[in-house]
Amino acid sequence: MELGHVTRLDDVARALGVSTATVSRALSGKAGVSSEVAERVRRTAAEMGYVANVHARTLAGGTTTVIGLVVHEIGDPYFTEIAGGLVEAAEQNDLLVQVCHAGRDPGRELKQVRSLVAHRVRAVVLAGSGHTDPEVDADLRALLDGFTARGGHVVAIGRRHLESDALLPDNTGAGATLARHLLELGHRRIAVLGGPPGLTTVQDRLAGIHSVLDGREDVELHVLETDFTRDGAATAAVEVVERWPRTTAVLALNDAMAIGVLDTLRRRGVRVPEQVSVAGFDDVAVAAQLSPSLTTTRFPLTEMGREALQLVLTPPSGEARRRRVDHQLITRESTAPPPQE
Repeated sequence: MELGHVTRLDDVARALGVSTATVSRALSGKAGVSSEVAERVRRTAAEMGYVANVHARTLAGGTTTVIGLVVHEIGDPYFTEIAGGLVEAAEQNDLLVQVCHAGRDPGRELKQVRSLVAHRVRAVVLAGSGHTDPEVDADLRALLDGFTARGGHVVAIGRRHLESDALLPDNTGAGATLARHLLELGHRRIAVLGGPPGLTTVQDRLAGIHSVLDGREDVELHVLETDFTRDGAATAAVEVVERWPRTTAVLALNDAMAIGVLDTLRRRGVRVPEQVSVAGFDDVAVAAQLSPSLTTTRFPLTEMGREALQLVLTPPSGEARRRRVDHQLITRESTAPPPQE
């Protein structure tokens, strides 16, 4: 074969003495080709360096082997671990994953999903909180409805308002579990660092905390709104220390935020957990490696990514499949009984 020649479908067909249609069906996994012939086609194509022209196939009206994953913050370990599980499962099924970073901006997210749909991805996976105001996601829902009507597949992770297959972490239960943990240790002066109130994850986790702590006359509870990030929590932790210096426990609504709190307290010379206990949500991989290691509630993040891919591979039924993801309290070094007065 000449130097610089790009191997085409008909090159493989000629080498095997079969039709290009047979080669195409074998490589795409369609019916009508025996397993023996399909294996011979795949082996020969690989030996000849054939690479499928995905763009041409898309223009012909098909879908790509690409899964679009849209996350709020690619740098947040929560989304990194979900993405890792999805990518690993996709590779095992000869699929690729295109990851998009929305930055918790609904307009940016909509633009990215439009691009994925225009490129005829096989499925769109949306990971991260939805919005409490249904109007915020109205255009996104309309776009996804059209995508599914044309044969696309949508899977949501953590979004309960979308009418699609979904994995739904028990955020309310996790909030209640952490609040009870702090109460059982003896904490009565507690600060909660929440995120933007328009996010359903923030709403649900706060609801769980309030279900345990509200109405207790012996509890002094302060809730601060901040960015749902490490930096946002680090800044809020300064406010906690300065406004409510007698606080004995800080509960951050995700582990990245809790890490920001630990950093601020360390810089201020506040000992954890001897003076102040700190807890988070999600149990990202680094939580066990911190000093002190972080008490949190565990969601199986990598497995959630894998399960999202399984939902993509399973043909949709007439009804959206909604799977609850349970949590587990992971008690580590960052929480202890409050100091004696």
